[in-house]
Amino acid sequence: MTTPDVPFEKFVELSSLSEAGMDVVLAPNDSERALIAEWAEVSAVPSFRADVTLKRISPSRFAYAATLKAEVVQPCGVTLEPVAQKIDLTFARELHLTRTARHRPELVELSPGAGEDETPEEIESTRYDAAGPVLEEFSLAIDPYPRAPGVAYEGPQEEKPESPFAVLARLKEPR
Repeated sequence: MTTPDVPFEKFVELSSLSEAGMDVVLAPNDSERALIAEWAEVSAVPSFRADVTLKRISPSRFAYAATLKAEVVQPCGVTLEPVAQKIDLTFARELHLTRTARHRPELVELSPGAGEDETPEEIESTRYDAAGPVLEEFSLAIDPYPRAPGVAYEGPQEEKPESPFAVLARLKEPR
């Protein structure tokens, strides 16, 4: 089974954004949700909706904020029964256009303990796929080990090997 490289795209032109920004609704249809399910390697994606807000911060920086509500159906890792999972996420990113003047690189200072998530995501074009970050966060939110309610994994029951002292004690017993 081959999975599609990109199951869903929605391109926007960042150069046309104002400081007021733009709202983009990502609501894939049935066939697009089927492609998303195949791409995410789940049984089905019955619902998927993301509301994205894009704003210009400067000529080369843009703010990306999204809210995602989706439902995923996948087989239980123990019983293989279908298990539904609701995904409700809100996340934000800062985009930095790197193809602009490179003669004076901007220095980004990080405070001690600052995570990588605080640095801007570098993009090379103002033609930007608004669905990309949503799909990335969606795939990370899927439970990798889904379980049906009330089901617990019980590993194989191993018999403990007999103690060497018990074997020796049996040898001493009269026959």
